[in-house]
Amino acid sequence: MKKSAGVSLLVYSVLRLAAFLVPFGLMMLLPAFQDLWWLAAIFATLIGVSVSVLFLRRPLGRVSQSLAARREASESAPRAKTERELEDELEDEANERASRGGYAAPARPDDEA
Repeated sequence: MKKSAGVSLLVYSVLRLAAFLVPFGLMMLLPAFQDLWWLAAIFATLIGVSVSVLFLRRPLGRVSQSLAARREASESAPRAKTERELEDELEDEANERASRGGYAAPARPDDEA
């Protein structure tokens, strides 16, 4: 059973937060780090990054695959042209007609009313 991109991303994010918060919480329990909370945050960040690189490859791979599949699906799906693209097409058509020698204004669908 495949997980959706949202679930994979949520699981990975929670694991990354836990990889930081657990060491940070444990260091804050030590008397040496209670006054130097910023040093505990730096060490917890280094530990969290290390844990993520070593142990969270599989969840990161799932997130990356689901995001790539989602992007590929959105790029392959037909999309409606924006107003800017429609206007550019009209301008290109008008420029082509003008370069051929005669200019006739193209009929615009929204000018009928």
